[in-house]
Amino acid sequence: MAGKRDYYEVLGVSKNATLDEIKKAYRKLALKYHPDKNKNDKAAEEKFKEATEAYEVLRDPEKRKLYDQFGHEGLRGASEMYGQGAYQDFSDIFQGTSFEDLFENFFSGFGGGFGTHRTRSQSSKRRGMDLRYNLEVSLEDVLHGKEVKIQVPRQEHCEKCGGTGSSDGKVEVCPTCHGTGQVRRSSGFFSIASTCPQCRGEGQITANPCTACGGSGLVHRKRTISIRIPPGIESGTRLKVAGEGEAGPNGGPSGDLYVVVHVKKHKKFSREGADLRTTAEVPVTTAIIGGEIMVPTLEGSQVKLKIPAGTQPDTVFRVRQKGLPVMGHPNRRGDLLVEVKVQIPKGTSSKVKALVKELEEELNASSGIFGRFR
Repeated sequence: MAGKRDYYEVLGVSKNATLDEIKKAYRKLALKYHPDKNKNDKAAEEKFKEATEAYEVLRDPEKRKLYDQFGHEGLRGASEMYGQGAYQDFSDIFQGTSFEDLFENFFSGFGGGFGTHRTRSQSSKRRGMDLRYNLEVSLEDVLHGKEVKIQVPRQEHCEKCGGTGSSDGKVEVCPTCHGTGQVRRSSGFFSIASTCPQCRGEGQITANPCTACGGSGLVHRKRTISIRIPPGIESGTRLKVAGEGEAGPNGGPSGDLYVVVHVKKHKKFSREGADLRTTAEVPVTTAIIGGEIMVPTLEGSQVKLKIPAGTQPDTVFRVRQKGLPVMGHPNRRGDLLVEVKVQIPKGTSSKVKALVKELEEELNASSGIFGRFR
């Protein structure tokens, strides 16, 4: 037991502390160090376990008496005698138990205005779950924006019983939890309350369940919902549609629907923020002496692009205002980036070869451009 701190020191109370003082001290430490409030904080987790261990010993008169007389060794001897360890791994005791539920269950009845206790009537009308819907859109949809109709499967309030789950409005005390809405499980000497599986925390069940929903108050439906895709939307954007998620139990408010937008790849254009990128083939003669080419746009039209003399392969030209709209700023647009790919003809005739040879000699004489590669 070397290395363990004194339990009274852990809780910050005297050895003559009353049970209420011990409870208050533990409550303060548990609120401070609970894992839900200290995500990925190992030090806080260890302090929480240490405080819980100290509290579990000092709240029990027999264990406290042994501890006061013999210290940690006395508790170990008692655990060996009775086959139950006084020091346990508390890492799994709170698994699946939220911070709010833990303290509502654990400290209800302690008094002192803890502030998390809810009555059964308040907790029964819980908010429904949020839903996620993945939606694929085209690059053209991003350009223009679009109204999309989607079908969302979800739980809705039963129209027959109004979401109450009862055909006649009569209810009776749940036989599993006896009206508390909670069942308890023990891990060693620690007891944790969880929601009753039969009444789902309501503490009561319907005497005559609604035949349409089986007493749940909820029915499964597919609902068609219109979604507005704004111009310029980015892939991965979440659009929130308030109140279009799952319906809440017992007439509780519905959750929200989150539509996650995914932009499909385009055959001709790729996206770089609000800019679009494409490639254009340019005849070798145009690249040498200059000229003009027509470049397609995402709108379906074409724009004229001037190619300066001596344009090199992979040169990128910018066509202003032919990209995508900036989301939230419909009057702002990105540009179209055009990457030049120089066309080299295949299977040239003898006349063409002669002309190219003549061009080579002329260019070599004037600038030595071909001579440098010999």
